[in-house]
Amino acid sequence: MTQSTDTDKELLRWLWRGYLRRHLWLLALAFLFLGLQGSVLGAMSYMMEPMFDNAFAEGDRGALWWVGGAVFGFFCIRAVSGVMQKYILALISERSSAHIRLDLLAHIMLQDGAFHQKQPPGQLIQRVQSDVNAAVEVGRTLITGIGRDAIALVVLVGVAISVDPIWALLASVGTPLLVLPAAFAQRFVRKQARKARDLGARFSTQLDEVFHGIVPVKLNALETYQIGKFRDITRRFIRAQVQAVLGAAVIPAIIDVMAGIGFVAVLFYAGSEIVEGTKTTGQFMAFFSAMVFAFDPLRRLGALSGMWQVAASSIERVKELLEAPIVITSPAAPRTLPDARADIELESVHLAYGETTVLSDLSLRAKAGQTTALVGASGAGKSTIFNLLTRLVDPGAGSVRIAGLEARELDLPQLRALFSVVTQEALLFDDTIRENIVLGRTDVSDEQLHAVLDAANVSDFVRAMPEGLETQVGPRGSALSGGQRQRVVIARALLRDTPILLLDEATSALDAQSEKVVQEALDKLSEGRTTLVIAHRLSTIRGADKIIVMDRGAVVDEGSHDELLARGGIYADLYRLQFKDDKAAPHSIDMMAAAPAREMQEEKRSGILARLAQIWRRT
Repeated sequence: MTQSTDTDKELLRWLWRGYLRRHLWLLALAFLFLGLQGSVLGAMSYMMEPMFDNAFAEGDRGALWWVGGAVFGFFCIRAVSGVMQKYILALISERSSAHIRLDLLAHIMLQDGAFHQKQPPGQLIQRVQSDVNAAVEVGRTLITGIGRDAIALVVLVGVAISVDPIWALLASVGTPLLVLPAAFAQRFVRKQARKARDLGARFSTQLDEVFHGIVPVKLNALETYQIGKFRDITRRFIRAQVQAVLGAAVIPAIIDVMAGIGFVAVLFYAGSEIVEGTKTTGQFMAFFSAMVFAFDPLRRLGALSGMWQVAASSIERVKELLEAPIVITSPAAPRTLPDARADIELESVHLAYGETTVLSDLSLRAKAGQTTALVGASGAGKSTIFNLLTRLVDPGAGSVRIAGLEARELDLPQLRALFSVVTQEALLFDDTIRENIVLGRTDVSDEQLHAVLDAANVSDFVRAMPEGLETQVGPRGSALSGGQRQRVVIARALLRDTPILLLDEATSALDAQSEKVVQEALDKLSEGRTTLVIAHRLSTIRGADKIIVMDRGAVVDEGSHDELLARGGIYADLYRLQFKDDKAAPHSIDMMAAAPAREMQEEKRSGILARLAQIWRRT
């Protein structure tokens, strides 16, 4: 219990220091109106005594007027203060939630690749949206509870004590019944709320996967399978959510029982005093009104405990995410790159994700202004090299240098400003074609834009669109074809005009016609730049200045296309494998690549003839 209380205090301090304290003056104004709203109840209950004893019992018409006027004034104060406190708290709530979301988004975007591999997008969306809403909402409820309900309760109890302290003591006789059940309910609610939040994150993750992968779902007839998974998560989520609500409802229910016991005790004791004439009906009505008015604030404060347990799990998750360390940062004193077009070098680089080794003692060099291709089987570590150069990850050992300077010595935004990246995914945002190319830049002239459109062959299909550059590309560019998306990304890279170009399987997902157009645009983009290319289609890199062959996270060979074919090895095997059955293969394939294919065909023929001969002999 003590540990839970310490945790609650820490969460409240974090919420106050980080977000609520910046709205101090608005909070003070809100507390003023909340205090007025809460105090009015005490004043109204206090007016019951003169109303019953003076106006009703004694027939004093003057008392009716001033009591009625006072009660009407109290209602007006309550109305105005209620509107104002709700408006101010809504303003504080929305501003605070916006600040938390912006901080979360900024912090998440600064995390490295390993972080995003462990955190599914759906889970992050859940934290940024639902968890922030829950955290801010409970903050507003706490302020309301402290500023209105707690004040109202104190004032009303004060009125009750002023009428008769013994009656007030009897009214609270059932309070000890609240302690142990409330403590148990709080722990139960927090546990179930945490479970519900985790299931809600899985909920969002699955929706994200289904909606983004709707085509594979349909093509593989996975609708029933996905609905089954969704149904299972939904059932577990409902169970946890309902149990959390049930636990939160227990505390107000116990307060009801406590109040009932207290009311019966007061009724019997006070009733005998009124019958005996030692107390008046007006005093009892003032006391009774104070207790009735106190009932609602007391129940809300009791429910607040359960609400806090639900929200505490969300605040813990938001706080945990905001306090996740940022591994990859700019150095305190960054160095200036002497020549952005200088060589790129990796020396004795080791990298592992957990216990899985990705790169092992890898060394390579890409000369400035030349095209260097990386080839190898899937999982050889080719894409990881791009991640190292752009510092999406840092090596566990070894060095990554540009122009002789360690990548870690450069300012991170300036380092990434050296690179343009074109991948097979061709990520586009749900915006216009123009915005997907300029990406918020306002310094792009029409001449610059049309130049890159022509160079990337984007003009060819934009002219045919009724809205031209203002055409919406849809979620992830779904309104465009694969070749069109690639050309938009290439236009974006051309506009960036960076000295280093990284091409990761940029044409692997395209048909022959689209590949030809995109390859022309890539050739223009590569001119005069230091270019690193990852390609599975070896025909696209035969003209590279240098080809580096990778296997199991290490460089095993390098050289020109002709040199590698002449030496044999992995590259020659890969090249023969791609072209041995391709009738449309270029005539320039040398005899070294063609001869083994013919030998394999002859071996197959010989085997078939031998089997036929065996069958003939048996028959």
